[in-house]
Amino acid sequence: MSIFRGSGVAIVTPFKDDKSVDYKAFEKLLAFQLDNGTNAIVVCGTTGESSTLTDKEHAKLVKLAAKVVAGHVPIIAGCGSNNTEHAIHLTKSAAVNGADAIMQVTPYYNKATQSGLVRHFAEIAKSTELPIMLYNVPARTSCNIEAKTVAKLSKIDNIVCVKEASGDISQIAEIRKLCGKDFDIYSGNDDQVVPLMSLGAAGVVSVVANIAPRLVSYMCSEYLAGNVGKSLEIQLELLDLNKACFVELSPGPVKEALEMMGLGKANYRSPMGAISEENRKVVREVLERFGMV
Repeated sequence: MSIFRGSGVAIVTPFKDDKSVDYKAFEKLLAFQLDNGTNAIVVCGTTGESSTLTDKEHAKLVKLAAKVVAGHVPIIAGCGSNNTEHAIHLTKSAAVNGADAIMQVTPYYNKATQSGLVRHFAEIAKSTELPIMLYNVPARTSCNIEAKTVAKLSKIDNIVCVKEASGDISQIAEIRKLCGKDFDIYSGNDDQVVPLMSLGAAGVVSVVANIAPRLVSYMCSEYLAGNVGKSLEIQLELLDLNKACFVELSPGPVKEALEMMGLGKANYRSPMGAISEENRKVVREVLERFGMV
């Protein structure tokens, strides 16, 4: 039940203003990804400002993505919540609306014990036949999925992979050891793709792929083809672009970059807001060096 190999984009959600989603701009972004070699599209994730989307908007974004992509690459719907029943509701909705897989982040704010995480994800897994990607991002949720917990969850048939954004290489190595090669790992950090692929990761769920999808995809495909040296060269080449995309809280910088590239407006839903003018200059300078504006 491997979902994909290579580069998956954690796609932004474009807004007309802080009240309404810009669905036409979203279609344009999807087409840009398809034209530039992205291997999977994650809709309504953290980069998509999922925590501020209504259930109706969530359903419409998943349905539109499935329609536009039309099976060319998998659509992975972020359906996480700190309420297990709500996560199940979003999961069922995404399945009806054409998602190929589900991404489930750890509960945030109320968090959970490790046994609570097992109960939470197991209940969600029972509610769907779709493959599930666990998402570990303790910097956002203050809740870490320990390697032994991932190993327990990997025994559930449709929990097939984890997006690891803890930044803890030792923990990720332990996940690989405990879960084996049939359980996929994806880097959740753009600056750690090649290091994690050296531990057997299948690829990345990338923020930077919003603006440089072909380059991120090329980095992954070269590694998977055995061209490790070239893949490392691209990882290092992307270093400044990675830094620019996280110069302020994501997805602020990458939305600014997309606007500079003519791919949408840098609008946000509160409490997110525009990045500082100083950081906007940082983003533009890097884009200019990469020939992207």
